[in-house]
Amino acid sequence: MTTHTELPPMRGRLLDVADRKIFVAETGDGPPVLLLHGGGPGASGVSNYSRNIGALAKEYRVIVPDLPGYGRSSKGVDGADPFGYLADGIRGLLDQLGLEKAHLVGNSYGGACALRLALDTPERVDRMVLMGPGGIGTTRALPTPGLNSLLNYYSGDGPSRPKLEKFIRNHLVFNAADVPDSVIDARYRDSIDPEVVAAPPLRRPSGPNALRTLWRMDFTRDARLARLPVPTLVLWGAADRVNRPSGGRMLAERLPNCDLYMVANTGHWVQFERAELFNRLCADFLAGRR
Repeated sequence: MTTHTELPPMRGRLLDVADRKIFVAETGDGPPVLLLHGGGPGASGVSNYSRNIGALAKEYRVIVPDLPGYGRSSKGVDGADPFGYLADGIRGLLDQLGLEKAHLVGNSYGGACALRLALDTPERVDRMVLMGPGGIGTTRALPTPGLNSLLNYYSGDGPSRPKLEKFIRNHLVFNAADVPDSVIDARYRDSIDPEVVAAPPLRRPSGPNALRTLWRMDFTRDARLARLPVPTLVLWGAADRVNRPSGGRMLAERLPNCDLYMVANTGHWVQFERAELFNRLCADFLAGRR
């Protein structure tokens, strides 16, 4: 029997999506669910959801891409509109897979991708689960220490394992002991891929259009949020040190069909830190079991 900590066999392939290649792994049968990973250094789809894929695959077709710029997908992200670029890539992936509509589950950067895709094309999204998504009130306060740590990973003296370990243990999770060294080792190896170092997929906006980019990346300034019909479950770690937990309340107040669950003693990585709770809530919500 597959538990939430065991990965079932998965089918992996590279798909051509517009001018880029997107790697996707799949398992399970049932309604399609895309799991969209976060944007931390060395992140990738399967590694981000290693504790969830097996449980969700019991009743869903689980589709796990590496977002553009990450893992085995083509590197580079449009810095002028990163969320739009990611959303375009995932929408193109849906086309390549022959899916008119799918559930979206997004953590952090992947949550921002899911939300942007839903705002641009709500007819392509069935239900949506967001965990500490990016882009919620991002221009209304200074970045958190966790977000600064993430954005500074490739600057200064460059990437290093101690730098990555500090980000993960001090900012990403509530309990540092929950993250095994093997997870940090694997993410560090992926973070120093020469193509990634040459074009980090998540960086601080700069240049003459930086303010415009920041405003574009703040969903709470988007009037479409109040009209989005997609049923949405927001899960936010009460001790999130990367994206402020107050973002959960912002979404609950603006989205017309949104449930909010604040997860106690949990940081930015809800699906990893509270896997059993996440798997149950996610599976039930996507199935309409409330």
